[in-house]
Amino acid sequence: MPNPQAAIQRRIEQIKAELAQLGPLRPGHLSQQYNVCGTPGCRCKATPPRKHGPYYQLSYTWQRKSHSEFVRLENLAVIRQQLTNYDRLRALVDEWIGLALKATQLQRKSDSPLSKSRPKSRTPRKAAP
Repeated sequence: MPNPQAAIQRRIEQIKAELAQLGPLRPGHLSQQYNVCGTPGCRCKATPPRKHGPYYQLSYTWQRKSHSEFVRLENLAVIRQQLTNYDRLRALVDEWIGLALKATQLQRKSDSPLSKSRPKSRTPRKAAP
C-alpha cells in the first residue's frame, strides 16, 4: 500500500514549484461597462440605443479598502493574465492548506495509542452461564 504521507508531501512540493512559476498577479474582478453621454442626438440616445464602450474596470479590496481602476484596452490582456495568476494562487494555497490538514490527521492517527499494536491476551474468556 502506498504511503499517504509521502504522496501528500510530493503534492505539496509540486504546489510550491507551481507557485514559484506564477508570475505577476493581482486580485480583483474585471467588469465591462457601457456609457450613455449627455450629447443630444448621439447614437447612445437612439432607439435602440448604441451605448459607448465597452470600458473595462477593475475592482478589488486590499487591506480592507475598496479600489476601482479603469483599464485601457492595450492593458487588458496583461490584467486578465494577472487575474488568472491570482486565482491560481488562491486555488494552490487552498489545496496546500487542505493537504496540510490531511497530513496532520494522518499523523495523529499514526501516533494514537489505539493504532499501536498491543500484544493479545492469551487468557481465555469465560463463557456466559
